[in-house]
Amino acid sequence: MTYQTEPPFTHGTQRKTGILLVNLGTPDEPTTASVRKYLNEFLWDPRIVEIPRPIWWLILNGIILRVRPAKSAKKYQTVWMNEGSPLRVYTERQAQMLRGYLGEMIKSPLAVVAAMRYGNPSIEAGIDKLKAQHCDNILVLPMYPQYAASTTGSTFDKVAEVLMKKRNVPGIRFVRNFHDHPAFIKAIATNVNAHWMKIGRPDFATDKLLMTFHGVPKFHLTKGDPYHCEAHKTGRLIAEALGVKKEDYVVTFQSRFGRAEWLQPYTDNTLETLGKEGTKRIDVICPGFAADCLETLEEIADEGKETFLHAGGKTFNYLPIANDTPAYVGALTEIARQHLQGWVSDGGSWDREGAAREAEMSAMRANELVARVLDAKQK
Repeated sequence: MTYQTEPPFTHGTQRKTGILLVNLGTPDEPTTASVRKYLNEFLWDPRIVEIPRPIWWLILNGIILRVRPAKSAKKYQTVWMNEGSPLRVYTERQAQMLRGYLGEMIKSPLAVVAAMRYGNPSIEAGIDKLKAQHCDNILVLPMYPQYAASTTGSTFDKVAEVLMKKRNVPGIRFVRNFHDHPAFIKAIATNVNAHWMKIGRPDFATDKLLMTFHGVPKFHLTKGDPYHCEAHKTGRLIAEALGVKKEDYVVTFQSRFGRAEWLQPYTDNTLETLGKEGTKRIDVICPGFAADCLETLEEIADEGKETFLHAGGKTFNYLPIANDTPAYVGALTEIARQHLQGWVSDGGSWDREGAAREAEMSAMRANELVARVLDAKQK
């Protein structure tokens, strides 16, 4: 193992605490070539596809990467924003807002950086950026409210892989999940209620609230992955916060891939069934996504709407409940603050002038030590 050279450091430099926000990832551009590169990295992760590598390599390179990139690129083009991919744009906005929110509460030096598990900006680039700012402690905050081996677990894998190459490893804290955190549940309810203030609360005699989560293969559940249970708990807590009865909401799972059975009920099938059964209005939220992306904007807001209306439904409302809304970033702020305890100084407890004097004294002691060493060598 060859360890990487550390960033330049001068004794007396004020140390910082860093926060690394990590979301799933996105292609750099909505083009076939860019999507192929992204999918190759994403789908080759053994946390994503648990098939023996030689067999999966043939399937991935012989079939999937020949067909899927062009189709996915066309879908990305329908949701692409002026600044880039929605998922990256919103994650970077969240990082910027989180930096500002925490800056009002935490007086000791703090840095916040956004990164992607797959694609750019990479986790390695994010950690390097924080280390270059002299962060000796880093809080890793995966933007997945519910833990899943294929998301949170994979993020941990990559962080560990990056740190294995570092000579000076920073202190690390890792947020495992926040699916039932009171601030998270409150933020979702606040944003849903804000939408309902504009469009009206559903009439649950004829309408439904649908909460759809990203799907995973069913065998993940049977082998001990808690994602299914955490998704259902999130749904129950949101419903309780909104005052929605159990019979008036549905929890479903989207985005199946391959022939294996995935977590059920499936979102598309449920939308079709509800439309055929006479449900007039569906309000849909995606509480497993911290930022809108291809899955929420194209698969749910577009394809899901078409499925429901074609089956006989009358009104389909996709309600964004995360992104850069003050309520959601406020929840992230509270979650981060709790995990930063002991690393940072809140309010007026941090002595800026005292820290500067200590840094100056540290530099002086280091220079004196170097001078003694050089003097001893000359003698």
